[in-house]
Amino acid sequence: MSNEKDNFNVSDLTAALKDEDRAGLVNALKNKLQNLAGQHSDVLENLTPKIRRRVEVLREIQGKHDEIETKFREERAALEAKYQKLYQPLYTKRYEIVNGATEVEGAPEDAKMDHGDEKTAEEKGVPSFWLTALKNNDVISEEITERDEGALIYLKDIKWCKIEEPKGFKLEFFFDQNPYFKNTLLTKAYHMIDEDEPLLEKAIGTEIDWYPGKCLTQKILKKKPKKGAKNAKPITKTEDCESFFNFFNPPQVPDDDEDIDEERAEELQNLMEQDYDIGSTIREKIIPHAVSWFTGEAIEGEEFEIDNDDEDDIDEDEDEDEEDEDEDEEEEDDEDEEEEVSKTKKKPSVLHKKGGRPQLNDDQQGERPPECKQQ
Repeated sequence: MSNEKDNFNVSDLTAALKDEDRAGLVNALKNKLQNLAGQHSDVLENLTPKIRRRVEVLREIQGKHDEIETKFREERAALEAKYQKLYQPLYTKRYEIVNGATEVEGAPEDAKMDHGDEKTAEEKGVPSFWLTALKNNDVISEEITERDEGALIYLKDIKWCKIEEPKGFKLEFFFDQNPYFKNTLLTKAYHMIDEDEPLLEKAIGTEIDWYPGKCLTQKILKKKPKKGAKNAKPITKTEDCESFFNFFNPPQVPDDDEDIDEERAEELQNLMEQDYDIGSTIREKIIPHAVSWFTGEAIEGEEFEIDNDDEDDIDEDEDEDEEDEDEDEEEEDDEDEEEEVSKTKKKPSVLHKKGGRPQLNDDQQGERPPECKQQ
């Protein structure tokens, strides 16, 4: 029953994607939805007049609901923007205290300990504030290596802001002058297709300008030449390795015309989800509650929530066990007979499938590069 008007022009959509013409893409999708709406009208035509009228009223109710929901999202965005402005003076005050730009009232003078004629230098601010806060979060700490800590002690502040075109948010990491890289600002932006879902389109990070020999995302391997070889110089090889700073080089979504296999696509999906998890954790947990992560109070709060969930699971398991005991008593005789047979059989190892794809276990998830070792 299809005709030329109902067919979706795929070439137009592909051109819109390649040219990043978002307006054209939206129009193409609207046209497709209108065509689909025309096809769905056939459903109404097959209904009796009374039922059709009832469905029409339901659609009117749905339309009013959608109008309210649109208004809710607009007011929520305005409310978030309002309170984000109210937070800013507090974040500024935190920055000044952490970095020693200002001293708090009533702070006692540091006791000066004599070591002969030498005296300990006074520490300003709160040393390693952001490094400690990040390490105390389970999601972030997995990304931080021992070598990363040397660079992260120069981290002065982390901020985030919304971006409107395209929709999404951006993280900003402010660094003091340091011996690792020249950048004083590293950013990570997340572009969302739908901010309310959310659907991630892509992530973009700052290219880090490393000083020679200081790159933390790569390691240099030196291999001695074979005996008798003409070239007596050691062979050097550069390999990627684990580092928090890989966060600024996120996985890239391949072009539409690039053919990738299912395994690679699933690996890429896992990497993008992990990357977004790190970014959203920094935005929603670390930045607004940094001092609680520094002191460890936030860890205790998360553990309390996890313990409550575990207790609920235990209570449910106990109730299920009591019910199972009654059933087990009735079937005890039959089970005794079956037990002898079952002992001679081994349970098969089943790899469950989800959506037609094999569900990978922990060992099969995308392998991480080896951790960097001090050269």
